[in-house]
This record gives sequence, structure tokens and C-alpha cells, in this order.
Amino acid sequence: MYSPLLLDHFQNPRNAGDVADPDASVQIENPACGDILKLTVRVADRRIAEIRFRAKGCVPAIACASLLTELVQGITIAQAGKLRREELVHAIGGLPDASSHASHLAIDALQSLLTQIKS
Repeated sequence: MYSPLLLDHFQNPRNAGDVADPDASVQIENPACGDILKLTVRVADRRIAEIRFRAKGCVPAIACASLLTELVQGITIAQAGKLRREELVHAIGGLPDASSHASHLAIDALQSLLTQIKS
């Protein structure tokens, strides 16, 4: 049902927690399922220097958030803004249709976070 990588990110989440004194912070909730994702970030030289997450939700929501932080850590804000949901889904090893909301939550949170940085 879930890929080995997805299960690994759920069981051993990367970058969990909060960034101290973040440059931006966002928390969004999926009203349909109740999953909640919070992202905090510190930016240096227009790059994501540090990003952390806190998630409350299903296995795929936590795994997608964890992988998202790994994918955008160290890249420019512009590069992070180009990350697409399909790329996240592919990188996690695929998602069942019933779990696709997890990738939407992660990408929506990232886009909201990037909007705060650009402001």
C-alpha cells in the first residue's frame, strides 16, 4: 500500500520541530480530513537555510511533510516555488488515491510559506 520510503519518513521523520526565530511560519489544515501541517523556515541569501515541520494527521501527511523539508532544504526560494505536487508524489514512491490529500497539504503549505517570504 505505501512505499518503503514513505513508511521510513513516517517512522523516522526528518526535520521535525520548529525553527527558532523563523523568518516565516505557516499552519494550514485540510478541512476534509483534519490533517494539520505547520512549516517554519529560516532563509539566508534567498535560500532555505533551515526548514522544519510539525504535523498532525495520517501516515502519508507526516511522510510528505518530512520529505518536503528534505527536498527544499538548501535550495533557492525560486527553486522551491517550482516544486510540484507530482514531483513530491513521485519522490515518496507514489500515493494511493485516497491519500493524495497529503501531497496537496504539503505543497499548499509550502506555497503559503513562500508567499510570506516574498512579501
